[in-house]
Amino acid sequence: MKTSKSKLTPKQRGQLLNTLQTRFEHHRERHPGITWDKVQARLEAKPEKLGSLHLMEETGGEPDVVSFDKKTGEVVFFDCAPQSPKARASLCYDGEALASRKEHKPKDSAMELAEAMGIELLTEEQYSELQKLGEFDTKTSSWVKTPDAMRKLGGALFGDRRFGRVFFYHNGAESYYSARGFRGSLRV
Repeated sequence: MKTSKSKLTPKQRGQLLNTLQTRFEHHRERHPGITWDKVQARLEAKPEKLGSLHLMEETGGEPDVVSFDKKTGEVVFFDCAPQSPKARASLCYDGEALASRKEHKPKDSAMELAEAMGIELLTEEQYSELQKLGEFDTKTSSWVKTPDAMRKLGGALFGDRRFGRVFFYHNGAESYYSARGFRGSLRV
């Protein structure tokens, strides 16, 4: 996979901005009080972030604006695809977990792929905030950023929505499943 440092062609840039604007306008409930002009101004001021947004889109994340940080002026994007991005599934939690597998290794880890993309895994709090904006991961699950103390003990967290509510569970960090990917966040 190309990294977030990849340069977009003018055509790719235009298509991405069009896709982001269309999604933004179609899902106004995700970002009340934020205008597209404000988002576009941030994207133009931070064009290096477009590579990460492009990778979020290319891997099926459907990034959209979910908040605006008044202190920093940053616009916050989350992956808002209904299910965990399929192109980011079948991954163990991190590089340490990947290295610990002796056989049947997955192609990558969620933490390393997120880093290569220039994004961060959602935290438990961010995942809960996302779930207030709609119903996500009703058939899949997503790794979430795991507290260091839990990770040191070999575990990792993931979340999903079942039976009308959000659940967080644990697994060994080296585990991976075809229905578990990860969702990312990006501050622009």
